[in-house]
Order: sequence, then C-alpha cells, then structure tokens
Amino acid sequence: MNLTQRRVPQVFELGRSSSIRSFKSIDSSSITHGIHVFQCPDAVGIVAKLSDCIASRGGNILGADVFVPENKNVFYSRSEFIFDPVKWPRLQMDEDFLRISKMFDATRSVVRVPKLDPKFKIAVLASKQEHCLIDLLHSWQDGRLPVDITRVISNHDRFPNTHVVRFLERNSIPYHYLGTSKENNREDEILDLVQNTDFLVLARYMQLLSGKFLQRYRKDIINIHHGLLPSFKGGHPSKQAFDAGVKLIGATSHFVTEELDAGPIIEQMVIIVSALCSHLNSG
Repeated sequence: MNLTQRRVPQVFELGRSSSIRSFKSIDSSSITHGIHVFQCPDAVGIVAKLSDCIASRGGNILGADVFVPENKNVFYSRSEFIFDPVKWPRLQMDEDFLRISKMFDATRSVVRVPKLDPKFKIAVLASKQEHCLIDLLHSWQDGRLPVDITRVISNHDRFPNTHVVRFLERNSIPYHYLGTSKENNREDEILDLVQNTDFLVLARYMQLLSGKFLQRYRKDIINIHHGLLPSFKGGHPSKQAFDAGVKLIGATSHFVTEELDAGPIIEQMVIIVSALCSHLNSG
C-alpha cells in the first residue's frame, strides 16, 4: 500500500471476529492483549511490516488505526492485537518492534501489554468542577482505567468531609491543594510532586501550564476539553457552539502544547443535540 500517494486521513479497521476465531485452538487463559503505537516519516510498506511482525509471531490484529495527515510527511498508527506470550515472549516483542522502529527511523514506538507491564503512574490536576475527576476516579476504581494514580493536585481547596476527599483517603491517594494566583502559579511545587509520574491528566484544570513547565516536565500531558476541537477552543466552548448554531456537543482528550487547545487529538465523544434533547424530554 503506497500511503505516500494518498494524503487524505486514513483509518483501517481490521475485523475482530476473524482474529478471535483463529485463536480457538489456544487456551483462552493464555491469550494476551497488546498495544503498539507508532510514529515515523511516511513511507511505503509500513503497514505491511507492522502486520507481518505480529503475524510472524503467531499474533493476530484486533484493530488498527492508521493516520497520514494531509501535506505532512508523517505516519501514525495504533495497533491492538492478541498473542500467546509463550510463543512471543515480552522481551522478544520489544526487539521485534525496535527493529521496525530503526528500519523506518521512527520518532515514537511504544509497546504496551497491560497484563504483563507495570501500570503507568499518573497525577491528576483538577480545579473546582469535579465531574471529570470523579469519572476518572470511578473508572480507575472499576478497573477500566489501568493506571496508578499517585496523587491529585488542585488549585481549589476541598473540605475534609467531601465526597472526593473521602474517596481519595479510602484509596490512599494523596490530595494536594496548591492555590494559584497571577503572581504565583505554583508550577515549581507541581513539578516536585509529579517527578515520578509517566504522564499527567488535566481534569478540568482551569489553569494554563507554561511552556517552561512543559519543557521541564518533558513527558505527555493529556487535557480533557469540554468541546469538540479544533473548533471552540478556550473557555465556554458549549456557549460558543450554541451561539454558532452547532447541533453537536461532546468532549475531546488531547495532548497539551504551548498553544491553547491545539495539541494532537487522542479521542473524542460526540452527542447530537436533538437526540439528547429528545432523550431528556422522554425521561
């Protein structure tokens, strides 16, 4: 497949049913899920090499998303696959994907096997509104968010007997209140608290992180924006959408950059306004 000749965004979905059927002969307890994220200069044959890497070790792809931005010489992919760790040991997997990474001069190649690998350590930054924070905490508690939450940092103080503080205390997650002002954004203190984390999550954290902070942290920071980017950036995105007559609402998770709400988009959720209104009226 010559991706360099097709500059429109591309997404390829590989069927789940055929992948699972081919593993019927394997003990289901031995089947393990893996995820591979890849970024490199665009070239011919990347998809074929990635697919062959997994298939040659007896693995099978459940889903693969490939994206080639228009007029940019860059290739992105995210592959989800199943495999037998006896036939494809974890260290061998790293070596196989590293070989492809060198072949295509990749700038990013991350392999994760949630069942086998240590969990990512994250810190969550929040402000007064709690719905994003509460959703993250409940997803973590239910096992749907396989990370270790090292601490929650907020620029809004919470009383000891509140729902969030009680939850954090029950689960031994430290809570830090760092009130901010125009004169002191407390970024040095935040950096001291998050040194042992793999990435940060901003759950409606209503403060802008400076370019200096991003350079010093040097790891991924994910923001949850209550609007559909790249439209309606900044504050009050729902009002912006309403005033523009937009019929869709939703939320966007994206990587944080120095430019407000302009980082690469990770995931989006969309709800049609008319359908939502009908649902609410019927209730």
